[in-house]
Amino acid sequence: MKAEKSPIQTVMSWIRRQPPKVKAFLCVVTAMTILVFLRVIVHEHDNLFIASEAVHAVGISVLIYKLTKEKTCAGISLKTQELTALFLAVRLYCSFVMEFDLHTLLDSATLATTLWVIYMIRFNLRPTYMEDKDNFAIYYVVVPCAVVSLLIHPSTRHHIINRLFWAFCVYLEAVSVLPQLRVMQNTKIVEPFTAHYVFALGIARFLSCAHWILQVLDTRGRLLTALGYGLWPLMVLLSEIIQTFILADFCYYYVQRFGTSCCSCGQFNGWTARSASSFWCGIRSFVKWIA
Repeated sequence: MKAEKSPIQTVMSWIRRQPPKVKAFLCVVTAMTILVFLRVIVHEHDNLFIASEAVHAVGISVLIYKLTKEKTCAGISLKTQELTALFLAVRLYCSFVMEFDLHTLLDSATLATTLWVIYMIRFNLRPTYMEDKDNFAIYYVVVPCAVVSLLIHPSTRHHIINRLFWAFCVYLEAVSVLPQLRVMQNTKIVEPFTAHYVFALGIARFLSCAHWILQVLDTRGRLLTALGYGLWPLMVLLSEIIQTFILADFCYYYVQRFGTSCCSCGQFNGWTARSASSFWCGIRSFVKWIA
């Protein structure tokens, strides 16, 4: 006798049958609904940024558990960890010389754990590292981010070097997860702990993006002028949206698999590759939709 589907499974089955345009519309509506919900229940929006850092820390903790208990780094992108360490180090420098606050302490803790993950992959667990699959060229993101930071950066009264570093870390953070998605696409399979880590990054990025959007709405746009003039304020928001959008596709498939009760069994075969590659297809579909 066929088992009766749960409400979540029924909803996920209905969503899977919808065309890409309907799925994109549902994602936008869901995101807007969550934003409205967060605006109602969260009165101090800085807490969203703290929550973002906390969720990121949870993701790093999942990686630490994998590395220490399973003694393998298979499926983890060393290049994503190095990019993460780079933008965190630059952001920490900017925090120390521009504005020291609670975020500085949180970034310090995240950087320390990220450096530990890098050390484990490079030295202790090197034989299990999938170097041939982690083939995303870092200069494809570092060089463009550096060039854009030279062209578009804050117009505050801080030293020009500090302003360039600030812009660079914002842009680099937006694309730092791309090597990890490439690894998942190349391997055609990803084990559960890596999937949980990337999902945590997606949630963290959404909370950070929600923090900026709600701050702009509550200040009636004054936050944008406080960041400076020109294109820089818009680029900050755009960077937050881009990194959220990059991970949104993966999070959709993650929730979809969770809804069909496959995640708990560790059966992530195939769908992660489809998620990573369909990100670019999603961009083309979205452009056609709005055109």
